[in-house]
Amino acid sequence: MSKKQKIQRNSIHLGDTVEVMSGLPDASVDLVFADPPYNLQLCGELHRPNNSRVAGVEDEWDRFDTFDSYDEFTRAWLNEARRILKPKGGLWVIGSYHNIFRVGAILQDLGFWILNDVVWRKTNPMPNFRGKRFTNAHETLIWCTPSPNGKGYTFNYEAMKALNEDLQMRSDWLLPICSGGERLKTNGQKAHPTQKPEALLHRVLLASSNPGDLVLDPFFGTGTTGAVAKHLGRDYVGIDADPSYVDLARQRIDAVVPLGEQDLDVTPSKRSLPRIPFGWLVERGMLRPGATLYDSRRRYAARVRADGSVVANRSRGSIHQVGAAVQGAPACNGWTFWCFEERGQLVPIDLLRQKLRSELH
Repeated sequence: MSKKQKIQRNSIHLGDTVEVMSGLPDASVDLVFADPPYNLQLCGELHRPNNSRVAGVEDEWDRFDTFDSYDEFTRAWLNEARRILKPKGGLWVIGSYHNIFRVGAILQDLGFWILNDVVWRKTNPMPNFRGKRFTNAHETLIWCTPSPNGKGYTFNYEAMKALNEDLQMRSDWLLPICSGGERLKTNGQKAHPTQKPEALLHRVLLASSNPGDLVLDPFFGTGTTGAVAKHLGRDYVGIDADPSYVDLARQRIDAVVPLGEQDLDVTPSKRSLPRIPFGWLVERGMLRPGATLYDSRRRYAARVRADGSVVANRSRGSIHQVGAAVQGAPACNGWTFWCFEERGQLVPIDLLRQKLRSELH
């Protein structure tokens, strides 16, 4: 790749990661997902109790002579990642106890702002066959942004909450490792020793990118990031030094059917929705002056005034101020606290706000 040539979306590049990244233009990528070599430092073969050999990571790309050489490599690709990320972009890097602490320290040294560390807890981890340590049942992901103050990055909070049955998504994710029909094989053997499950990338991309964003994976392997990105309407750029992986990734991604535009919509953040003052409901006749509002248990009542204020006992003000006053609370979300009566049933006034918001926008 020539120096700083225009970035080609939905492409896979065969070559050295740092060299290829150095040819990408500044601030051109929305998100980086990186699954770098773990530098496992394996010594000798690993066998199961029945003496069968465990197929671990023995590839040359995972071997480094010293920790210093691994750190130098890590610093080089992270420097390039920070340069090509947009100021409000994000970076995810995944690793094990062998490397993730070294990577985390270098991230902070280079000025990345760490947002979360996420534990991927595996439902079906490989056991510790020698019985001399705990079973390694998790890997760690670090999510960060190149901005020093950590502001402006993409986080689809409501989408993550919807994905988790309307509960706030936690930083420990329980997902299976890649297995079964999803695991790519060549001549009956694993095509790649550390292929990540698509469910993991689905969550990462849904959380921290938007349709049309450009996602870079500098250690592309067999293309899990590209496959999920295409499916979710994101664009991708992949880099890998192994031609056999690049060929498999291209075949895999070619077979992916992207979702339709209507299926890509995610639950928007409430902060991103247009503001609807309570008074607009009154002037539109959705609630008339003199109407009575109640809390959901009919403990408190308030009357609606023509200017959009409400009155309860000696308190007058906004739906939020009066809601807080009648409860003796420091604050109150009046939209969810107050209800109006319709055919004998109490209905949250927030439903009227949603209806008006839909009509206006």
